[in-house]
Amino acid sequence: MYIISVLSRAFFSAFSHTKTKVKSQVDKVKLKEVTEIARYEDLKDKRAVITGGASGIGLATAKRFLKEGSKVIIIDVNKEALDKVLLDNPSLDGGVRADVSNLEDVSRAFKEVDKLMGGIDVLISNVGISLRRSFLETSYEEWNRVLSVNLDGMFLCAKEAIKRMKMQRSGVILFTASTNGIEGHPLYAAYNASKAGVILLAKTLALEFAPWLRVNAVCPGYVLTPMQKAEYTPEMMEEVNKTIPLRRHAKPEEVAALFAFLSSSEAEYITGQCIVIDGGETAGRYSVVKIQK
Repeated sequence: MYIISVLSRAFFSAFSHTKTKVKSQVDKVKLKEVTEIARYEDLKDKRAVITGGASGIGLATAKRFLKEGSKVIIIDVNKEALDKVLLDNPSLDGGVRADVSNLEDVSRAFKEVDKLMGGIDVLISNVGISLRRSFLETSYEEWNRVLSVNLDGMFLCAKEAIKRMKMQRSGVILFTASTNGIEGHPLYAAYNASKAGVILLAKTLALEFAPWLRVNAVCPGYVLTPMQKAEYTPEMMEEVNKTIPLRRHAKPEEVAALFAFLSSSEAEYITGQCIVIDGGETAGRYSVVKIQK
């Protein structure tokens, strides 16, 4: 009987230890899932519209907001890319094909947003195109196209969003600007001018519609997006990396994380700002130096 009792205690002790270990592992998995799913509780069920949402920063941002539990609609001009993203991400509330530089397209897109989500709480106005061309070789048509998409598109989408946000007296608008809007870069006159305009548009709207609306411009430096890969060869990107203190391009997901933070209540005192995320690129002149130990 004593032997049986000892064996019984040993068995139940081992079982209890195993059970506790399994529970601990399950708890860790659950914690990891929660961490991966949501960081900002107040973004849950927020209605977010993300333009340029079928690739690059826009797609990364759409996925991030889905993890936060937000309702998300993406707008993009590329129907093929849009359809693929919707197929790959069934939790999206919808997608609308629209050219943000076209007044009728934007109006129609936001009416579709009304049908699908009944309104909007967050606008991530992210669409942008680039043109690498010397100033004298830049045609008026090229100049106008870049300004139409990059600046007019922000104006049109913001106007539609604010009309709706005004009725609820709350909302967040975030523009994708660029460090190119802060300092000059040769061969990018149209792009630089458009992004500088975006920054001032954000500041103006932040003043005009405070205190119930927050508006900020996010200014990425070099980001590893399809647009960047189309313009730069791997060799060119490596040369660029040498000029950045953190020695690399940003990942789209890092910019998406900044958008999530700025949309949350944790950033409720931040408005009218140009927020740079560039790995230290605009901090000052950078050269590789040997660190003294």
